Amino acid sequence: MRLCDRSLWAARRRGALLVAAVLLVAALSFRSASLTCPDGPVSDAPREPHCRQRLYRALELSPGRGINCSGIVRGDEKAIQQAQLSSLEVANKRVPLTPRDYLNMTKDCGDFRATRRFIEFPLSQEEAEFPIAYSMVIHNKIEMFERLLRSIYAPQNVYCVHIDAKSPSDFQEAVRAIAACLSNVFVASHLESVVYASWSRVQADLNCMRDLLHSPVLWRYVLNTCGTDFPIKTNAEIVRALKVLQGRNSMESEKPSAYKRERWKYHHQVGTAISRTAQQKLPPPLSSPMFTGNAYFAATRAFVQHIFDNPLAQQFLEWSKDTYSPDEHIWATLNRVPGVPGAMPQNDKYQLSDMNALPRLVKWQYLEGDITKGAPYPPCTGKHQRSVCIYGAGDLPWMLQQHHLLANKFDPMVDDAAIQCLEEHLRHSALYGRGL
Repeated sequence: MRLCDRSLWAARRRGALLVAAVLLVAALSFRSASLTCPDGPVSDAPREPHCRQRLYRALELSPGRGINCSGIVRGDEKAIQQAQLSSLEVANKRVPLTPRDYLNMTKDCGDFRATRRFIEFPLSQEEAEFPIAYSMVIHNKIEMFERLLRSIYAPQNVYCVHIDAKSPSDFQEAVRAIAACLSNVFVASHLESVVYASWSRVQADLNCMRDLLHSPVLWRYVLNTCGTDFPIKTNAEIVRALKVLQGRNSMESEKPSAYKRERWKYHHQVGTAISRTAQQKLPPPLSSPMFTGNAYFAATRAFVQHIFDNPLAQQFLEWSKDTYSPDEHIWATLNRVPGVPGAMPQNDKYQLSDMNALPRLVKWQYLEGDITKGAPYPPCTGKHQRSVCIYGAGDLPWMLQQHHLLANKFDPMVDDAAIQCLEEHLRHSALYGRGL
């Protein structure tokens, strides 16, 4: 081989190696770029599978103290018993977060949303196109409120929070700080001093409902909650359940017993508590009959607009102001009045008990028992307050088989494992489409 041929061959070899090196660097750079996931908050789920997987893992919730939540939701007796024993041990009693803790956490809103694992993007197109409004009436337990909000939170929804005007100032300040960190959460423009079983409880919801109508979010349905509620369905499942209603409302509505008729037969006075007087009331200003139910509803936007715009509905609300526990008969009655948007007919065929309505799953102590012998539900595994079950971890397997959207009551001081496992299960279902 000639010297010039050797030089040419060597030059070509060096050129080929240089091109290969450049291509290798470019390939590695491209791979590195493709593996880089966006940092910070995102408005949409990442398209790259590895980025979505990483983000979803960061959004998972864990009970954090050795509770076997997958066993509990499946009904494993050993897992349930271990959780019950653990909750009795003083060493395992978790100290709840305080208003001061939340005031500190919300100094950096981005960090608060990330640390507390709020989902900041719609998890599906179906959910994005079906915004829901919430009226949240609360008065204490700041951490329970924040955990409830996180579990029902989606960025396309809108949330009005009514704080009892009697609540401590640090609690109110902490709620406002949390709301300030979430653009679709706000505190009601007017706050009531709520007295149990009085009109003020209804007015709290009405204040939020009016504010929600003025929200730029074009929500389809409104759900109302209190501080001891917790969802038993994901946002996607709630959307699908509401779609099935096809524009109807869902709430308990039944013929009243003689005992419950007494609630609107007499004038009631309200001070620090509500009391009945001997003064009889005039009949209600409706040509249709009265019905009873509970405080909870799933109502269409048109229903809410109607109760503010319709003179007869307004007269009925005014008449109800001095009745006992009006929240347990005004919604049930309005939803059976002909012409009301989304209402049900008055015929007995359309009676709807709390177990058949969507909004709330409640266990009443005097109805608990053996299902095989005709009881509507099994005994409470937690404790009772005013004859209502405060759920324990052992209630979860049965609860998750029900069609309701939320359940009542929960209390972390009674059984925090029940709430923790429900949180973990719902978050896993929301992210991956399946439970634990």
